[in-house]
Amino acid sequence: MKVAVVGGGAAGMIAAVFSARNGNETILLEQNEKLGKKLYITGKGRCNLTNACGWEEFFQNIPRNPRFLYSARSFFGPEDIISLVEKAGIPTKTERGKRVFPVSDKSSDIIKALSKTLASEGVSVRLNSRVKEIIVEENTVCGIRIGQEVEPFDAVILATGGLSYPSTGSTGDGFRFAKALGHTVTPLYGSLVPLETEESWCRSLSGLTLKNVTLTAFRGKKQLFSELGEMLFTHFGVSGPLVLSCSALIAEQPAGVTLFIDFKPGLSEEQLDARIIRDIAANTRKTLAGALYGLLPQRLLTVVLEQAHLDAEMSASSFTREQRKTLVNTLKALPLHVKSTRPIEEAIITRGGIEIKEVNPSTMESKKIRNLYFAGEMLDVDGFTGGFNLQTAWATGALAGSSIKEQV
Repeated sequence: MKVAVVGGGAAGMIAAVFSARNGNETILLEQNEKLGKKLYITGKGRCNLTNACGWEEFFQNIPRNPRFLYSARSFFGPEDIISLVEKAGIPTKTERGKRVFPVSDKSSDIIKALSKTLASEGVSVRLNSRVKEIIVEENTVCGIRIGQEVEPFDAVILATGGLSYPSTGSTGDGFRFAKALGHTVTPLYGSLVPLETEESWCRSLSGLTLKNVTLTAFRGKKQLFSELGEMLFTHFGVSGPLVLSCSALIAEQPAGVTLFIDFKPGLSEEQLDARIIRDIAANTRKTLAGALYGLLPQRLLTVVLEQAHLDAEMSASSFTREQRKTLVNTLKALPLHVKSTRPIEEAIITRGGIEIKEVNPSTMESKKIRNLYFAGEMLDVDGFTGGFNLQTAWATGALAGSSIKEQV
């Protein structure tokens, strides 16, 4: 079998490896000048390549269409990608939240491991090769067009990624190919993406990171998200792990969502009130801001007091019970109103993609076109932060590559 894998990212590289292991003549086509361009920037350049969690926890972190991944996750799990890169000479480590990274903290080492594996399996890698069209006859793949040339192939795996980070090559080509062949592409949104807020005071806190806070999101009275973790303020609103995970659940309709930050989730309202009483009692001669200096970082304390309509320069001794109650409420639930997500180009992944009802979950083969397979971010499946999206790419790519010989 002669197999073309279109896209040299995570899903494409692993798909090519498994196709070649089946004895197929496998050619990996990448439009960039090197493989793994998006992989290179994942995890802030450290490459959070998977999450070493169990079966149930993995699927709890896939908010859309998790059942579609059952076969893929069974076929190629976190332990398999860890084993593959370690056999290629790149040791890994597991950090907080069961996130797995290379010991070197260099994503380039993961790309080296995959490149080494591709070479050992005999995969032919063609860089600077942009596919223009998938050629189909009698509902069966028979070749691809690169430039003006048509080259025959027995099967094609599309692993061209989504629309996020277009500078890495995620330009939507795969979606255009799929649509041209009769596939449905669900609406595409940015996911794991920062949020813009109506409030302008976030700008004054730009760059400030908050750890161990709880972020809760509501639309009206309906709670959409609530989690403890880390976030940060930006010049346009908020970002960081909590915000990115929240965005996965509201990307379709972000406007109208209200976020609430609990700055002291470890304390009940009563405990927080008692803490403030102690601080005030110990600093009655100071201003309110001076008395509460240990409660929050100074920049943040100033904003919180403003949002609670309290004068930072007032005497701590004149701080009333009602004012204290207002401050406690603000510290436990400071509101932020979401205006929009940032552009899809700034998203870590794309939400939406090839309609999963049109793909065989046991093989990743199209139900519409024989010998056409899909893998990775192209599919309408996405996860939260923590290595779940890369694991999805590895699993669907490996399953697609391994299925071709069996199916054709």
